[in-house]
Amino acid sequence: MLNIKNIYSFYLNGFKNMTIGKTLWKIILIKLLVILVFLNYFIHDKSIKTEYKTYEEKVDFVYKNLTKDN
Repeated sequence: MLNIKNIYSFYLNGFKNMTIGKTLWKIILIKLLVILVFLNYFIHDKSIKTEYKTYEEKVDFVYKNLTKDN
């Protein structure tokens, strides 16, 4: 338990004393949020949600597309 407390204290003090690191972490989080929103809005296929109403229909659709010959 003492090791976990020491590790937590180490990271807590490290983040408190950061100056430019906080800004960099904010930029990273904003970029990640933008990327995830972009992927969800433009790339995520919503047709399976609207076209198939029951769970079994969705499973059947996915199974057929995964196992079809190319």
